Amino acid sequence: MTPPIRLLAIDIDGTLLDAKSQVPEANLAALRRAYAGGIEIVLTTGRRHSFALPIAESLGFGLWLISSNGAITKSIGGEVFHRDLLPSAVARRLVDHMRPFQRHAVLTFDQETRGALVLESAEELHASIARWMEKNAEFIERVGDLEQALSTDPIQVMYCGRIDRMRQAESHLLSGSIAGEVTLLKTEYEARNLCILDVMNRDCSKGHALKRWAKHRGITRQQIVAIGDNYNDIEMLEFAGIPVIMENASPQLKRSGWRVTLSNEQSGVAAALQELGI
Repeated sequence: MTPPIRLLAIDIDGTLLDAKSQVPEANLAALRRAYAGGIEIVLTTGRRHSFALPIAESLGFGLWLISSNGAITKSIGGEVFHRDLLPSAVARRLVDHMRPFQRHAVLTFDQETRGALVLESAEELHASIARWMEKNAEFIERVGDLEQALSTDPIQVMYCGRIDRMRQAESHLLSGSIAGEVTLLKTEYEARNLCILDVMNRDCSKGHALKRWAKHRGITRQQIVAIGDNYNDIEMLEFAGIPVIMENASPQLKRSGWRVTLSNEQSGVAAALQELGI
């Protein structure tokens, strides 16, 4: 017999949200029905917890967030379940190895004050993620050298820019010995010519965090539906018993054999849950 679905793990950008960064009414109604029916909802995102929190709160019910690609698992009320930080010694070696791409880099720390985001130069980042820079302005601190900020463990080191430039960064990172000490997670938006490389602690991902949370809650992987759209969702989709990929995902991801739902502009989350009888 097929076990009942007990948990929905839903990515935010490109999945739950439409192109205007809004939760479509159909998605909202579907998640509220699932929650009222006793199914747990967990939002999983590459966003920092505080940057994802308004979206989680807009759903109108209590839930947990797996944020920063699995590094932080925290409730919307602020209760921390797990933190998986990148050791500062490893981060320093990473920053040193990746110096050719320093102008594309942002350090992220687990705090909600200025200095949560640390960078050297804003020019390249403004060219790629101007809206993100504006929304996070109060948390950004500029330094002369990123290593100055690494007196404590960061959540991650993010590299962001044009797809061709970030492919060079990815290749450079993987060519060094530091690659064996970290996890590299990629988010790519072809239409925007934008690629984000998040360098995390080794074995840190949405999938690892979801597995940890499911074990804590006594939920088997066969009882989990995961819905995502990008490369940083792969580990989560591989872990879930019922993986669903969005129509707006890249052709490469859609060739995985996973169930494909409608796009984020067509309320694909709601369509997937309806098809699954949730």
